[in-house]
Amino acid sequence: MQYITKKHLSRRTMLRGMGVALGLPLLDSMVPAQTPMRQTAAVGKTRLACIEMVHGSAGATGEGTNKHYWSPEKEGRDFDWSQTLEPLKDFREYLTIVSDTDLHPATAWSAAEEGADHFRSSAVYLTAAHPKMTEGSDYYVGTSIDQLYAQTHGQDTPLPSIQLCIEMVDASGACDYGYACVYADTISWASPTQPLPMTLDPRMAFENLYGEGGTPEERAARQKMNRSILDWISHDVARLQKSLGASDRRRMDTYLEDVREIERRIERIEKYNASGEARALPAAPLGVPDDYEEHLRLMFDLQALAFMTDTTRISAFKMSRDVSGRVWPNSGVKTPFHPCSHHGENPTRIAEFAKLNRYHVSLLPYFLQKLKDTPDGDGNLLDHSMVLYGSPMGDSNVHNHKRVPIFLAGHANGALKGNLHVRCKDGTPMANVYATMLHKLGVNVETFGDSNGEIAI
Repeated sequence: MQYITKKHLSRRTMLRGMGVALGLPLLDSMVPAQTPMRQTAAVGKTRLACIEMVHGSAGATGEGTNKHYWSPEKEGRDFDWSQTLEPLKDFREYLTIVSDTDLHPATAWSAAEEGADHFRSSAVYLTAAHPKMTEGSDYYVGTSIDQLYAQTHGQDTPLPSIQLCIEMVDASGACDYGYACVYADTISWASPTQPLPMTLDPRMAFENLYGEGGTPEERAARQKMNRSILDWISHDVARLQKSLGASDRRRMDTYLEDVREIERRIERIEKYNASGEARALPAAPLGVPDDYEEHLRLMFDLQALAFMTDTTRISAFKMSRDVSGRVWPNSGVKTPFHPCSHHGENPTRIAEFAKLNRYHVSLLPYFLQKLKDTPDGDGNLLDHSMVLYGSPMGDSNVHNHKRVPIFLAGHANGALKGNLHVRCKDGTPMANVYATMLHKLGVNVETFGDSNGEIAI
């Protein structure tokens, strides 16, 4: 006979080795049977992923609005799919689309600021605050929503938050139009004066998740020995597996294989980049793949693992940088990104930009499916997550910030119902969406940025 007791494995259990600390997914043995805590453990805290794609959307133009390139024509729960958002159709029940909000703080507030929207926008994206125009270190903007959530609900995890990116300019010095580069290089601000650096290199992101304060020398030695981080915790793994039930052992085996597979992918990239073969990105760190989609998938996988293990509940992810000249072969668009966004109001070129917008959106289902396929308590990670995707620009051709593209995915532990398109009144601040998000995440703020109300989502 098997007796059910209140004994359980701590959610904060770590497997440790040489400079390694590997968190665990939520296991049945972490949820004490027949106790009130079981209800709480089965639900867990909401994860927040904030994703930025620069340069706005074709749907923010007059032509794009009429053709519904971004926003669906119908409102409510029986909305039809727009051309750009159609790749998300398999996640309809999780999707909340909010149309026609404005990000006024990203606009020029003086003649001296005119033309600098590309170097101001990313700093405004999650702060809804107007950045101080400066080329020095006296920058000032606002605290971003991811960090407000981290400060209130992220202090009991190994990492309060993580910040990742795909492209970077230069986090120091001046960029252009009188703005410090840091404004364009990060979307995450711990305070109005404290920008948080974003990690470009998957190897560094991997080490940040699984290192335990190990010195650079320890990490370098571990890599030089060509051994997996799992080799350093094999004793702990074996000991833990003996105490787990059959379903937990299967879950652990799957999780450890996922970790090892990410490690193998990073190793393959580093091996190729060190081989002397010509690189498309010669100035990029050794762990950065030339292929954009491969880089993106790695960063999405790392965020999913971090959420699964409760290593952190909060991520900020910058998918590109302003004035990027990158070309994406798989998009079917040969025009570089920044020139494509300046379409001159030509209908043919606007349609081309819409095609590029659709391509970028089509990369999100990889991450959403990863979250949906990951069990988490009484549901899956997408049930328990709030994923924000959007841009701080509207019509990039004229550098405006009206009708900015934005949507949410996930049920946020029941706070979002999904399957909804909400069209806002003209002039509605995008910050109203953020104020609503913060309230649904349990962050008590009266207002946020230039918000003047909430959105009915």
